[in-house]
Amino acid sequence: MQNRTESLLQQLSQRILILDGAMGTMIQRYTLTEEDFRTPELASHPKSLKGNNDLLSLSKPQIIKEIHSEYFKAGADIIETNTFSATTIAQADYDLSHLAYQINFESAKLAREVADEFTAKNPDKPRFVAGAIGPTNRTASLSPDVNDPGYRAVTFDQLAEAYSEQVNGLLDGGADIILVETIFDTLNAKAALYAIQEVYEKRNIPLDPKEGGIPIMISGTITDASGRTLSGQTTEAFLISISHVPLLSVGLNCALGAKELRPYLKVLANKAPFFVSAYPNAGLPNEFGQYDQGANEMADQVRDFLKEGMLNILGGCCGTTPEHIAALAHMAANFQPRKLQEEELEETLD
Repeated sequence: MQNRTESLLQQLSQRILILDGAMGTMIQRYTLTEEDFRTPELASHPKSLKGNNDLLSLSKPQIIKEIHSEYFKAGADIIETNTFSATTIAQADYDLSHLAYQINFESAKLAREVADEFTAKNPDKPRFVAGAIGPTNRTASLSPDVNDPGYRAVTFDQLAEAYSEQVNGLLDGGADIILVETIFDTLNAKAALYAIQEVYEKRNIPLDPKEGGIPIMISGTITDASGRTLSGQTTEAFLISISHVPLLSVGLNCALGAKELRPYLKVLANKAPFFVSAYPNAGLPNEFGQYDQGANEMADQVRDFLKEGMLNILGGCCGTTPEHIAALAHMAANFQPRKLQEEELEETLD
């Protein structure tokens, strides 16, 4: 694991790394039925399971491996595990909380197998697995009941416990990175970071990737033109709130297209002591909730980020496909990665 962390840091110092695109968008291409989501053990499960995409790592692992392969072929350096909703909290909607660990373990194992295959074919371009941790479908900062603003549907301790199980599954399955993503409530993210710290301590894993630790990536979500997360923080406030941990990177994803994301990414690029990531949606959704922005149009919008030296890691979120990732990878190869403040200081002293 130390060797993969060192390799990742070396790659980041040399070039902009490419993250994969949307998992859900690719799964939709398969037009799956209810039966496709059911393992033999779940054949008579009373609740509908269609749409529980994380479950496909157990019921249709070959599909998930194919999607990972498509993104690697398109030029991705890092793929995310199929675990966005693989917590006991999110899986409770399907009465499948008991499968949370297994989903995380198997999803990381699948991604690891594909990453190792591609690395073996081209050792000069090592491929990495990011264990994806979504925000869950509950928020620790806001009440879901307008008539009871003090009510919370989940506690910090419940979130931390759920995240701990997820992190253990991802690490046991072989993830190189832990990615806490699509953060709309910083208190949820803090619970995830708390859980990660506890798991690392028990496993004797350093927090700092420079000390051989398993890197932690954080990616928040600006929900609208106000420039704030759902729980009300500005980009800078969000950065300050999570900077107590020696992160690999901080960034933004989802909710907005590349053009709309630019001013908030600039804040991170100017102020973050970590690497900066971005994986925007393929534009804004149309009236049917579909994403129409093509690969080249998205790449054109992202070019401004790269010209200004704002990014170290670039990928795509909702609506993006291997075509989008290929266009981003091709373009990013022509630009230098953002320099960390310590690198700039070293150059000044030299």
